[in-house]
Amino acid sequence: MTMDETTASPQPEDRRLGGVSRRSVVVGASAVGMAVGAWGSVAAAAPDVSWPSVSRPKDLGHIVWWSAAELSVAIRRRKVSCVEVMTAYLDHIETVNPQVNAIVALRPRRELLDEAKEKDRLLTRGEYQGWMHGFPQAPKDLADVRGMKTTLGFFRPPFDAVATADALIVERMRAAGAIFIGKTNTPEFGLGSHTYNKVFGTTYNAYDQTKSAGGSSGGAAVAVALRMLPVADGSDFFGSLRNPPGWNNVMGLRPSFGRVPSLGEEQFVQQGGIEGPIARDARDLALLLGTMSGYDVRAPLSIERDPAPLTRLGHTRLSGRKVAWMGDLGGYLPMAPEVLEVTGRAVQLLRDLGMGVTKVDALPSYGAFRGNEDLWPTWLIFRHWLIGGSLKPLYDIPQFRREMKPEAIYEVEGLISGADGNPALTGLDSWEGSVKRTAMYQAFRQLFETYDYVVLPTAQIFPFDADRDWPHEIEGVEMSSYHRWMEVTAIGTLIGAPTLAVPAGFSSDGLPIGLQVIGRNHDDFSLMEFAAAWERRARFVRDDLPPLISAAAPRHA
Repeated sequence: MTMDETTASPQPEDRRLGGVSRRSVVVGASAVGMAVGAWGSVAAAAPDVSWPSVSRPKDLGHIVWWSAAELSVAIRRRKVSCVEVMTAYLDHIETVNPQVNAIVALRPRRELLDEAKEKDRLLTRGEYQGWMHGFPQAPKDLADVRGMKTTLGFFRPPFDAVATADALIVERMRAAGAIFIGKTNTPEFGLGSHTYNKVFGTTYNAYDQTKSAGGSSGGAAVAVALRMLPVADGSDFFGSLRNPPGWNNVMGLRPSFGRVPSLGEEQFVQQGGIEGPIARDARDLALLLGTMSGYDVRAPLSIERDPAPLTRLGHTRLSGRKVAWMGDLGGYLPMAPEVLEVTGRAVQLLRDLGMGVTKVDALPSYGAFRGNEDLWPTWLIFRHWLIGGSLKPLYDIPQFRREMKPEAIYEVEGLISGADGNPALTGLDSWEGSVKRTAMYQAFRQLFETYDYVVLPTAQIFPFDADRDWPHEIEGVEMSSYHRWMEVTAIGTLIGAPTLAVPAGFSSDGLPIGLQVIGRNHDDFSLMEFAAAWERRARFVRDDLPPLISAAAPRHA
């Protein structure tokens, strides 16, 4: 639920709004079009994974049912052409997307087939760009794609400028061979875990087209769940790579801060929004994470480590590893009872995998951080400071302030004049909040001396009706803001830890929910191992297909 990503920094033709660049108002705005850093322009021809064997299908419509790894092998070994791949995906999108509105700004079929033909010509000449060669991709509509508009779910003509360069993650996917077919839908500015906006409308849940898809990576999660994309990028400030995957029965990862760098006008304070992968299986998740990851000299806090090991998943066993199951934090978090029932059953599967599970009913304390009672106040300071600060230039322009949704106004005014009965934030408030956040990190560092993973639900409720703005109460408890109902996701963000979302099961009426798995700082690989072991035991993605596409599934899917 984020303003978590990442658009291009001011470009030559960018429209100026009272001296403010349209694009510079976005958190972590990505400066692009320059030579990338150590890993950015290097397309690994074949990452070090266990590649599957693939045969050409009799029905080419079955191409969309392949995993991303299978698709990569089929293209590389010329089992199918890139034109056949693009045709299969566009046909499938044409059938499914109108019912969910996950992919927006879809480019003309002729242009995309021409690009696919060029990818085939490259292969004929022996030129293989990377594991995503010929892949149809649709970046989240917070990330710039050269030649396409970035609306952020807000900007409409005449302020919807065409990007002249790629965002860093787009640049990296393009270098690996991807073809960009459109965008995935996002809430306005990526704010709120419900994907709707005035530009493209509402995205609907993959399992029930009357329900929310989550957000802000709702379009991405739905597109992957419904096989309209092999994998997708998303971004996460407040659960956007966790809640949408959880609500659409796929996997997502909020990486460690710095694992996937983004570029912009501010690089040292903005540590909330992080880009990451969404996929249907662990191998695909690791492949996209490896492509997105890597040091860039323009991002001084990016992790200077070769990302190649992230994809080296073996048949890891989790036996003997220890889990802290936090549930609803001992009743602190208002939570639908069935969420606890379904995720509690999923936690039992961890025991079946040989893991030790301990119920932990409160956040750990350390120094200035007093556990549960400090979670939300610490979060509000962090959120208002970063989101309010980034949106204030837009807020200061009356014509745009009138168009901003209440959630955006709330974040700015929470910073400059106060919200929720709190006064305006001061510099001292921000400093003290950061000190408390540091103490929270230290509390979890100590907790991780005992446990390998901390586990919670991906959301406090199941998907709600899509015609609502946000849940205003949970189990009779009033929610004080548009994002209070997602407080369960604040933990991973505040401690800067890698956090995995995996499917956990379904409600009695068929709606998905997931588990958040928080790992140690910078230990993203351990979460990839968890994902691989989890999918072998809990086969929710394979066995519980969205009703919208289940009738079309080939037998092996």
